[in-house]
Order: sequence, then structure tokens, then C-alpha cells
Amino acid sequence: MTQDFRLPDLGEGLPEAELVQWLVAVGDTVTLNQTIAEVETAKAVVELPSPYAGTITALHAEAGDVVAVGSVLISFDLGGTVPTPPPGVAGASPGASGRVGPAAPPAPAAESQASAPEVAASASAVAAKSEPNLVGYGATPQGAGRPQRRTRVAGSVAAASDTAVLEAAPHDAIQFADVVERPVERPRSTPPVRQFAKQLGIDLALVEASGASGVITRADVEAYATRVGATATAPAAAEPVETFEMPLPAPAGERTTRTPIRGVRRMTADAMVRSAFTAPHVTTFLTVDVTATSELIASLKGDRDLQEHRIGIMAVAAKAVCLALGRHPGLNSKWDDEAGEIVEHHYVNLGIAAATGRGLVVPNIRDAQELTLVELADAIRGLAETARAGKSSPADMMGGTFSITNVGVFGVDAGTPIINPGEAGILALGAVRRQPWEHRGEIALRDVMTLALSFDHRLVDGEQGSGFLVDVADILREPGRAMLMR
Repeated sequence: MTQDFRLPDLGEGLPEAELVQWLVAVGDTVTLNQTIAEVETAKAVVELPSPYAGTITALHAEAGDVVAVGSVLISFDLGGTVPTPPPGVAGASPGASGRVGPAAPPAPAAESQASAPEVAASASAVAAKSEPNLVGYGATPQGAGRPQRRTRVAGSVAAASDTAVLEAAPHDAIQFADVVERPVERPRSTPPVRQFAKQLGIDLALVEASGASGVITRADVEAYATRVGATATAPAAAEPVETFEMPLPAPAGERTTRTPIRGVRRMTADAMVRSAFTAPHVTTFLTVDVTATSELIASLKGDRDLQEHRIGIMAVAAKAVCLALGRHPGLNSKWDDEAGEIVEHHYVNLGIAAATGRGLVVPNIRDAQELTLVELADAIRGLAETARAGKSSPADMMGGTFSITNVGVFGVDAGTPIINPGEAGILALGAVRRQPWEHRGEIALRDVMTLALSFDHRLVDGEQGSGFLVDVADILREPGRAMLMR
């Protein structure tokens, strides 16, 4: 019994997703909810669990394809038999991912006919008892057409792999395939390790796990990179093999590199353009002495009970924002153009801008106004780590009411941040600098930073925006003032 699996709606009505990599190949036997692929939407990288237990008979897309929601992605044989090798191939069954393995002998006809109903009934029973843990299964086709092919950079070498297309180091990919024997089973690893291997141009199928669990770790990838980089030599007629530490040079004669606008980059661009040309932005600045906050942070870091929480300026600013929003609710509102209403929120879903390899993402902390300083610090750290690993879910980045961006970590003093669509304001934190400052009638070296608040002038007047910024600055100048606010 053959069953097709269509790409489900991964949340928030996204119409398509890009296939990052297959984690299985044709001929593999998978279990229910086993991860079979990674796909990237405009908001996050998502792992797809298998909706069936059976044998994979076909992969209908390749790494780099953009697949529409509802399109057939993969086919399963629920009877458990190994698929017949493609025509023209004897004794091997190469899948769409490039893996090659021995073909299993066909089962006797009588036995196959006798067991098919029983297998189908068993598969149905399993499906009835267990449901896949991803929303959108059973989505109806929402658009015809074949997957769109990713435009490759000129001079690159297409190399099929069950983990990723080795675009980062094509020459290494060709050479390693000739030198090292590929294992038959799918490599097991975590998404950050797979991403790390992809950046180095390493096929995880060539890396051997050192631990008893069989899971490939970052150390295993680094060890493999060191070993191969030290021993492999290119054929005399081939181009020199690039080292892992150095980026590949631009193709000879090429003066530009073109990269498809997809995923997070496209989502960010669309959102920023929509915000910039919809909400009338106003940005106001305030430079403040934050020496007292710096001293507070230093004292908290010295507390053994709080050392693991890593409380920093971002957490203190987040707490100050939550308190100030309670006093200036216009900054925690939404302009509903369709309803002709201003929606004032009585909660704070605080967005934290995070720079990642995939672009800027802004996941938010739900009901941040209810959290203590320690809880905010932990939440900010967790959001940042999840975002940089590419694991922020679409739900994590929806429903924000106000955002903070810390441009100070890049050594920048100030800027004019663009408001996230659907929010009324965003606060940018500049770098904390030690510089001469007037303090108690004298000049002294103090910790000083600049705050920049952008707000939607449809919702917020200058007086409200300035009052909010002053309240935040007062808490950063004297953290004890937080005790006076509610």
C-alpha cells in the first residue's frame, strides 16, 4: 500500500517552504514521527516528522527546492517492502538524495498477497492510535505546479547528499566521495551540528560518531575536518582543494554573486517595507548615565545564586520597558485599520530582536510584565539561543506588542529602528561607554548609553513617547526607582 505525504501548512498560513535537507533516502524504513526532513519557512527552520511507519519509495523534491503547501513531498510503502530499483540500475537503489544501497530481493508473490491486508490493517491501527506531532497534516493541495528550483551560483558543483548540498566546498565534496566509503545508514545528529557541517562543506554521512549513542557531535565533525584537511591531496589535474578555514574564492571572471531572496530575509524585507510605508515613524533619543545599573549588574554577577542566570543590561532594560508600558499604554497598542479601532493591550509580549545567520528574527516573550528580572534574563537567553539555532517557531514570532533591539553589542551608539508591523514602538539600546560625564556637579568617568525610541505617530504623540523614554531612562539611571512604579 503506497501513501503520499503532502507538505502541510506549517503555521500562520505560509504558502510554501524551502527543503533544506533530507534526513532519509529511498529505501529507508522509518517509524512514526521519525524526523525525515528539515524545511525552512519565511519564519523558521522546521523538522518534519514522518506521518507513517513504512518504507520510503520516492522523494519528490531535492534540497534547495521551494515546495508549495499541499504538494506531494514523499511517498511511503506501508507494506514495508523495499522499493524496486529504478530502471537501468542493477543491484542498487539510488534515491533522490544520492544515497546508494543494496536492493533487497523481492518477496514471493504468494506471501506478499497474503500479508498485504494484514499489514495495511496494522498500519491503519497504528495511525489511528498515534498522531503526528506537527500541525497541518492532511492539507489539501493549495497550488499546482512542480517545486521551484533554487538558482545556483555560477561555478558551483551540484553534489547530491542525504544531509545537504555541499555548496560551501564543492571540490572537497568530490574528492572525499572518492576517498572515503559512505555508510549506508542515515547519520544521526542535531540541527546545529548539521548546520555546522554544512558550513564546512562536510557530508555527515562520512563522519563517524565517537559516542556509544551513535549521535554525531560537533567534536566529531571538527575531528573529521582536521583529519581530512591534513591528509587529503588533490589530483594533479584538479584545482587546489580549499581549506576549511578559508572561504571559497569567487569564480574566475565573475564580478558579482547572486543569492535568491527567500526565507527570513524576504520576510524581514517585506515587513520592514510595509512598516516604513504604513506607520509614520518618529524617533527620539536620550543619552543616560547607567553607572548605577552597571554596578547593580556587577553585584548580581557576584552572587553565587544568580551566576547561572547571566543578568545583563538587556534584562534590566526589558524590566524597565515593561514597567514604563504600564504607565504609557499608547506604546503597547495596535492600529487596526480594518476595524477602524485602536487596540490597547493589557499584557506585554516583548519582542527581542536577534541577529542570526538566516537574518533578523524577533521572537517574543509572552506576558513579560509578569516576569521577575531573573526570569526575564533567562527568557531572553533562551530566545536568543533558539533563534541562532534556527529553531524559533512561527508562533514565537507572532503576537508581539513592543520590541527591544540591542545595537550596542555591535559597538553602535544609536540608530533609528523600524517598528515591527502591528506594534506601536521599538526601543534600541546603544553601546555602554565609559566617558566623562557631569555627576553631582563635577566631571567624572561614568557609564553612558543612548536610547533610541521609534514609535507610530498615529498611536503615540510626542509627549507620550518622550514620557515613556524618560521613565525607562530613570530606571536605568537609578534602578531603585522601579520600586516606585506599577
